[in-house]
Amino acid sequence: MLDSKKVKLGIAPIAWTNDDLPDLGGENTFEQCVSEMALAGFTGSEVGNKYPRDPEILGEALRLRGVEICNAWFSTFLISRPYEETEKSFEEHIAFLAKMGAKVVGVSEQSYSTQGIQRQPVFEGRHVMNDVEWRRLCDGLNRLGKLSVEKYGIALTFHHHMGTVVQSAAEVERMMRDTDPAYVSLLFDTGHFAYCGEDPLAMVQKYADRIKHVHLKDIRPEIVSRVKEEGMSFLDGVRAGAFTIPGDGCIDFVPIFKVLEESGYEGYMVVEAEQDPDKANPLKYAMMARKFISEKTGL
Repeated sequence: MLDSKKVKLGIAPIAWTNDDLPDLGGENTFEQCVSEMALAGFTGSEVGNKYPRDPEILGEALRLRGVEICNAWFSTFLISRPYEETEKSFEEHIAFLAKMGAKVVGVSEQSYSTQGIQRQPVFEGRHVMNDVEWRRLCDGLNRLGKLSVEKYGIALTFHHHMGTVVQSAAEVERMMRDTDPAYVSLLFDTGHFAYCGEDPLAMVQKYADRIKHVHLKDIRPEIVSRVKEEGMSFLDGVRAGAFTIPGDGCIDFVPIFKVLEESGYEGYMVVEAEQDPDKANPLKYAMMARKFISEKTGL
């Protein structure tokens, strides 16, 4: 069983309102979202597009519900733009997170990403970095991570993601090998590893000591197969229901939880399963996920 003194549970607002597909959950308010998170038994939240950006307003709304901010996505463009551009917006982002009390920031390299291109098949046309781009990415991550932890006390965790330049196990391994463990950690996402055909258990076993944030996400393999066969985009896959909550898909989470337990993982585990809220009621699925995690981890 995982230690409740070390591990907290959060949920992402993407189940209520989707940042990349704003029509999904467009009717759901920020207040409904965070109220239902609390009602389902979660204490942590990531930041969605409807969240107030004023730390005092956001903080008061969260305190009323016993919820805190644990992370917020940040897009880097380290291989396609000058480093200074990324650093400026990054520091503004982590300054906000520091005011909210977060301990990690989730970073994804979005140069040449296909994840948001509506007509681009997610399994085709992905950019492959050359050695120069790899050095630029890893050096940039080290610099951002050093700034983040030394100035703000926030750990940089890298989010591997479908359609980006760091998606596969081999790409994650190279990124981890070529970055400094003092400044760059892994945001371990079960769903994205499974989606691209990698084994999430093998990856958590390999990098347990460098994981500082966890996204718990399951996949529906029949939908992922359809996405691949029909040349669907990442966003079309989301609409079709490729992702779901832990316990509702094909991933065996028990051994993954066991590895995290044995490694002494400390931090948040966040349910992050983007679905169409008209098809998957956010509160219902949040409660299902919370029950599953409780049964399997004791949290």
